[in-house]
Amino acid sequence: MIPLIGPGGAGKSTIGALVAERLGVPFVDLDRHFSGRAGDISEYIGRHGYDAYARENVEAYCSLFREGTRSEVVALSSGFMTYANDAHPEYGRIRREIVECAQTFVLLPSLNLECCVAETVRRQVARPFGRSPEREETVIRTRFEFYMALPIRKVETMRPPAAIVDEILAALSSANDSAVAGLEPSILRTPRP
Repeated sequence: MIPLIGPGGAGKSTIGALVAERLGVPFVDLDRHFSGRAGDISEYIGRHGYDAYARENVEAYCSLFREGTRSEVVALSSGFMTYANDAHPEYGRIRREIVECAQTFVLLPSLNLECCVAETVRRQVARPFGRSPEREETVIRTRFEFYMALPIRKVETMRPPAAIVDEILAALSSANDSAVAGLEPSILRTPRP
């Protein structure tokens, strides 16, 4: 599985679909999967609160495996990696597996905080479900350092999608070559700038 994580508007769905297409494997957008199970995300959060949404979103992720859905490339929800540890009984294990997976990528518009904030806000407010620019800025400022601290390869997405897909595929190929050569898995997880 190739998990893609990062803030809303980072390009996880667009890039995920393109990577899956190039690899000839299935793609799942967790937000769409959640919506198919529980309805509109904003409405769900409005009715049940964010903690209930987090729990149900982790459950939606778990359902992919229980239902036998082949999901080789998965775009995770923007906050998926930032939930409280007790969000779901399986969350701690799932989060660890995603972080330890050599094929996980963090997608960010930019590795520069101010540039990332500006671009994330621009992209998010253009979406139909977008929050206010102030709220979007607060969310990305809160989560940026978290995403940067993850020991996962970071990919900047303020460039043509084809270049981003090429970078991810090259990293996957390199990781596979390293695994074949017998390198330690921890070496495969070391993020590159």
